[in-house]
Amino acid sequence: MRRWALSRAGVRRITLGATLLALGVCEGPHVGAAGEPEPLKGLEAYVEAARETWGVPGLAVAVVKDGEVVYARGFGVRELGRPEAVDEHTLFAIGSTTKAITAAAIALLVDEGRLGWDDRLIERLPGFQLYDAYATREMRIRDLLCHRSGLGRADMIWFGSGYDRAEVLRRVSRVEPSFGFRSRFGYQNIMFLAAGEVLAATAGQSWDDFVAERIFKPLGMSRSNTTVRGLAENPNVATPHAEVEGEVLAIPYRNIDNVAPAGAINSCAADMAQWIKLVLGGGVFEGNRMISEKALREMLAPQAVLPQEFPSQRVFPDSHLAAYGLGWMLRDYHGRLLVHHGGGIDGMIAEVALVPEENVGVVALTNLSPNALDDAVAMRIIDAYLGAPERDWSGELLEVQREALKRAEAERKRQEEARVADAHPSLPLKAYVGGYESDIYGRAEVSLEEGRLVLRRGEAFVGDLEPWHYDVFMAHWREKRLGRLLVRFSLSLQGKVEALRLPDLGEFKRVEGEAQP
Repeated sequence: MRRWALSRAGVRRITLGATLLALGVCEGPHVGAAGEPEPLKGLEAYVEAARETWGVPGLAVAVVKDGEVVYARGFGVRELGRPEAVDEHTLFAIGSTTKAITAAAIALLVDEGRLGWDDRLIERLPGFQLYDAYATREMRIRDLLCHRSGLGRADMIWFGSGYDRAEVLRRVSRVEPSFGFRSRFGYQNIMFLAAGEVLAATAGQSWDDFVAERIFKPLGMSRSNTTVRGLAENPNVATPHAEVEGEVLAIPYRNIDNVAPAGAINSCAADMAQWIKLVLGGGVFEGNRMISEKALREMLAPQAVLPQEFPSQRVFPDSHLAAYGLGWMLRDYHGRLLVHHGGGIDGMIAEVALVPEENVGVVALTNLSPNALDDAVAMRIIDAYLGAPERDWSGELLEVQREALKRAEAERKRQEEARVADAHPSLPLKAYVGGYESDIYGRAEVSLEEGRLVLRRGEAFVGDLEPWHYDVFMAHWREKRLGRLLVRFSLSLQGKVEALRLPDLGEFKRVEGEAQP
């Protein structure tokens, strides 16, 4: 749930400039310009300039130093075209920064002796199964929380599929491993869902209820929740935005309850500051120990090596080591340990960054995807407290994302160049109509509507199929922010359509007896 991409319009905003979005005036008490700590002098001007550059409608920031919230405020608006300002209490989706909270919830049960980090998963969740029998037998709770299952992403099992948590876990058993079990780091959201289900089975209550009662309540995170259901009735919620065909537009929240322990928490800067205080306090919050020092050390200890590749090498050129703990990313940074994690779901991007040795932590929440303003603001604040050389993080990350855009555009150009001009489909369009089935990703349906083929898969994906060449079609998703992709149909030796193939999802086999002429 993270990103490194920038749209064409993002580049155009840098080139031509943009109208400054409305400056947010915070509601209620906050620490703002008049009370800025010395390291944060000039921050607000920098944030506003960077926010204009990135075209982000709204941003909320909080800083914790030495156990106190020293800065918390909002910038911009909750929704473009509306006057309501972002403040430190505005709810945003925090995406995959949820993972550290899931790991902390597991830690509570470890402290109580009800779970062990190295308990076998099948002993805690007897129905769990992976494609590889060895991984099924040897998978431990620890493995779930540090992305070393051997599986690739397989996110399309849950994203927009309509499957519940149990069905998502059942279907992941059919995903062939991408690499050896524990052989390398491989980001995997569904394994965090499995961790949440282990917690539920052990605690006798849902992950959602456990997190609300055992983490949100004692920390005073009264505005935080674990689902988008009910957000419409909340009076202070940021609206997600995405760039669609060069224009930033408000979009609906996407319900990701079916993978919630991996990324479904909604929170605000003020609440997240309380969470940061707990972690920086070594598991102690306002004099009360919630998590043992031993368990917290385990969460912040390296578990899996992170590859030092683009964009990491570009962004952290002086970093020698990077690893994943339990729900946290870890790296050396100016001689200290940087503990951080990003999060991104449709229309929302977040960053949490801590330096425990300096007792400082930052949260930055934004309501546009893609963007890297959250990273830029968080790292500028971290640098200020470390006394590190000043960097224009916004400018540097913009350049990184421009490079990502160039690569994406090169790939689109390659597709265009590979297209065979005037190569028509092998069969009449009605021959492609029917149902197709994947053991992993479920059903896809192709229909003929007003003279063109339409592909439907799950709740999110409805696309018009443009003949590309031969039996390859370009799917233009009606939810335009999802983009487009090439769909290939396979024919049997008898010239009948027998399957369709989607990039990264593999083959969907034709369902016998359905609309095949």
